[in-house]
Amino acid sequence: MSKDWPLWEVFLRARGGLSHRHVGSVHAPDSELAIRHARDAYTRREEGISMWVVRSTDIVASDPGDSAALFEPAADKVYRHPTFYDLPDELKHM
Repeated sequence: MSKDWPLWEVFLRARGGLSHRHVGSVHAPDSELAIRHARDAYTRREEGISMWVVRSTDIVASDPGDSAALFEPAADKVYRHPTFYDLPDELKHM
């Protein structure tokens, strides 16, 4: 029966300040059960503080073959990359 259930992608945030990261997939008939299955499968050791489940069919991705046309326009916007600022030596982790 579960093979007829939709596939859900699971994203987990390990702690505050971090982004959600894809950790795997589960099959479930609805979002509530997908959360429960994901919790049981991916947070057995209290790894997360927040979880997202998204139907796989609802995810739209760019084509890696189109990456040049999609991402290169940002390369000529040097103001988005603060590499030309002089930082004091006291700042160690910037």
